[in-house]
Amino acid sequence: MGDAGRVPRDPRRAVAGSLYTLLRTVDVAVEAQGLEREFKGAIKAVAGIDLAVDAGEVYGFLGPNGAGKTTTVRMLVTLLRPTGGRARVAGFDVARQPAQVRRRIGVALQEAALDLLMTGRELIELQATLHGIPKRAVRERGAELIERVGLSDAQDRRVGTYSGGMRRRLDLAMALIHEPAVLFLDEPTTGLDPASRLTLWEEVRRLKHEGTTVFLTTQYLEEADQLADRVGIIDSGKLVVEGTPSALKAQVGSPHLDVTLTSSDGAAAARQALGAFGQLRPPDAGCHVSVAVREGSSAIAPVVRALDEAGLEIASLELIEPTLDDVFLAKTGHHLEGEDAAEQGERDPYGEEAPLVQASADGHAPR
Repeated sequence: MGDAGRVPRDPRRAVAGSLYTLLRTVDVAVEAQGLEREFKGAIKAVAGIDLAVDAGEVYGFLGPNGAGKTTTVRMLVTLLRPTGGRARVAGFDVARQPAQVRRRIGVALQEAALDLLMTGRELIELQATLHGIPKRAVRERGAELIERVGLSDAQDRRVGTYSGGMRRRLDLAMALIHEPAVLFLDEPTTGLDPASRLTLWEEVRRLKHEGTTVFLTTQYLEEADQLADRVGIIDSGKLVVEGTPSALKAQVGSPHLDVTLTSSDGAAAARQALGAFGQLRPPDAGCHVSVAVREGSSAIAPVVRALDEAGLEIASLELIEPTLDDVFLAKTGHHLEGEDAAEQGERDPYGEEAPLVQASADGHAPR
């Protein structure tokens, strides 16, 4: 596919010949068909993945450590050769057109490769220069992103003095320096404190609002639930299920209300009063009555009224909804949370170490 159809992301910033303002206008930003990666010893880290991520979508790639998430991302960003299948990012084939792919993506991997002796401002301005941003625009663009990720006060400090959260935010800013069409975030909040995690979440939401496609890998259920338009769950190198978080959770059951009364003497009457709202369930520990309510939170007020009309006093009432961990359990037979298996060693089948950094045709690695 040629370069016809490339348009400036923001005409006000268009600079003739500058790559950082040019986007590929495609309906599907990331697509893979039968994508595979096998390592020495017949270790198949990715075993035939099919997926399609729409332009402007936040796609959550969810799975435990060792499931093949990072291996998949490294193939999609051209840092690792597929051994089977095909993939296209921003309209270009990752194996046959890697340079075109790299110009249109931003990448923030698990471990930020930052020079600890340089300042934040020096690093981001260097990244801008490597991406071909005109010299007159480098400082302005760097300052804009430094401020955006909340590092203005620390921009002239050496990166070696930054906390883990600050380094992740700087890495994200560097990945955005050329205004990529597609941003890959690989486990961006692993190991971060809650405040730093929320800061990154807000930035992902802002990017979605601006129309950037975000491919987000994570092992955190809440992160995928909060941020992703759609979720793909990977386990043992295979995509086991895909859909919106709400649709996936609906597949494994309805929400239910757990009701605790002030006295257990009213349990039988409560069951009779609530039977009309849905199927009664075996009550969880600590409650007297549990009833499935397909309507979710909208059923709370009618349930309270029914119990009040039956002369029953409520000590507590809790709405319990299915989680993505319930989905993972239903599809794989084991829980996602608590898994901490390590990724398989990543050597390619031809006997070479898989590169951690791979230079592009322009002489720099994608960010």
